[in-house]
Amino acid sequence: MADAAAITASPSLHSFTESLKEMDRFFQGKSKVHATLRRIVKRLEKAKIPYAVVGGLALNAHRYRRMTTDVDVLLTPEGFAEFRKRHVGKHYETVPKRSRRFVDRSNGITIDILVTGLFPGTGKPGPIPFPDPSQVRKPIAEVCYVDLKTLVELKLAARRWRDFGDVVELIRFNKLDETFLKQLHSSVRDDFIECLEEKRREDEYEARNG
Repeated sequence: MADAAAITASPSLHSFTESLKEMDRFFQGKSKVHATLRRIVKRLEKAKIPYAVVGGLALNAHRYRRMTTDVDVLLTPEGFAEFRKRHVGKHYETVPKRSRRFVDRSNGITIDILVTGLFPGTGKPGPIPFPDPSQVRKPIAEVCYVDLKTLVELKLAARRWRDFGDVVELIRFNKLDETFLKQLHSSVRDDFIECLEEKRREDEYEARNG
């Protein structure tokens, strides 16, 4: 049987402990992800490039606390071109075969750039393209995130189960109901209702078995 010292020194245990520490730092806003977020926001604002943060960090900004390991930023095509000219190669490295994915040279965190006019999910054309960030952003704690309506629409338009799950939690933590429907694009209203019903089923289950 391995002794205590050997167990403590095992790589898997070390990795697990570090993961817990990073999770704790994340929810305190002190993680590597947050450091990358602050750097890119500062650089975009200095260059006067309109942006809006999306993805997992936007979920947290809209009350659903979930850890994420990357930064997703919405830019216009012109903003993306300016970002590349100013910062790629200097502050961010490119990722082979991923033209809009970069790595922060300071800490290795991944940054995905979403571009106005392209489409969520598979990228195939659909009824809801990525919007102009200047039209859908909301300042929260000194960072501009996509507003709640846009975040829900993009999650539903992506048509992935994990995104639907995120919408269920956004409904829960923002106390959304059928009155939110009128704000949404007609193409995603049925999906929103399904997410709302799923949230209510989960609530009923918890009430019976909690």
